[in-house]
Order: sequence, then structure tokens, then C-alpha cells
Amino acid sequence: MAETQAKWYVVHTYSGYENKVASDLAKMVESRGMQDLIHDIKIPTETVTEIKEDKKREVERKIFPGYVLIKMIVTDDSWFVVRNIRGCTGFVGPASKPVPLTEEEVAALGVEKHDTQSKSVEVSYAEGDRVKIISGPLESYSGVVREVNLEGGSVCVVLSMFGKETPVELGLDQIALED
Repeated sequence: MAETQAKWYVVHTYSGYENKVASDLAKMVESRGMQDLIHDIKIPTETVTEIKEDKKREVERKIFPGYVLIKMIVTDDSWFVVRNIRGCTGFVGPASKPVPLTEEEVAALGVEKHDTQSKSVEVSYAEGDRVKIISGPLESYSGVVREVNLEGGSVCVVLSMFGKETPVELGLDQIALED
């Protein structure tokens, strides 16, 4: 029995084949007219600021290399199409039945962007405040808020690392006022 509501599933791919699997699957969905079964295909990425040789640049990096997320209604046909895309090794979960992501997992991954216009974001810090990073790879570092971007959901914090001031872009929820 097919589910009537599309859910997000995770598909494992060969490393480096994520984009190829996503584009091949999109072409297959289009050519077979399966848009009613396979709704969306995403490769979760994040924008990271890399500093190499004193040059700063924005780089798009895959959050989960080797995985593609697919919003679909699982039927024999949709399962067969996804499973037989070149570079796809299968669904994450028991081999006989793909396991959908929970609402909490979908929200944590940020796969579905919900309307944030209606929500107002309030933070307890402002430019010039001393803050501590509470999550992520720079956890426990302290710095000074340079800029707060409520619309973009980010904050720029200047950290003192190796005797240099280094600006770091973080999520609004990754920092807190220092005690």
C-alpha cells in the first residue's frame, strides 16, 4: 500500500556521485512523468568561508558526502526508478523498506525552508557584545559580534586566533552572551 503523502528519504551514493545521481534522477522523473511520486531531490550543502594564503572565498560544501535526499511517495515504481539510478547504492534503512526521515530530522537538516517572513527573530546580543560560541567546530571560543543578520539567520563574530583577528560567520543559535 502506497503512502498518500510524500516523505523525505535518504539515498546512499558512491562518493562524488551525488550531483550525477540527483541530475540523472531528475531527468528520469521528467521523462517518465513521475512528478506526482517523486517531488524533490536535494543534496544538503553549506556555504563555508575558506581562507587560504590570506585570500578569503566562499565555498559550497556537501554536508553529507555520499548521500542524496529525495521527497517521494514510495511505490514499487518510484522505488525501482531511484534504486536503479547509476551511482546509487540504495536507500538508507533495511533493504526491504526505505525508512522516511522524521519531521525533527527534516527540520534539523534544513531541507524544507518554511516561511520565516511571519516569524520575528530576537537575539540577546548586539554588535560589540562579547559572546561565546556554544556549538560547532569552534565551540568554546570567545569573540566580539561584528554584525548581526537576522534575515539571513547569521552573525559575524571576530575571534582572536593565532594572534590575528579572524571574522567567522555563524548561525544565530551558535552563540550566547558571555557570562
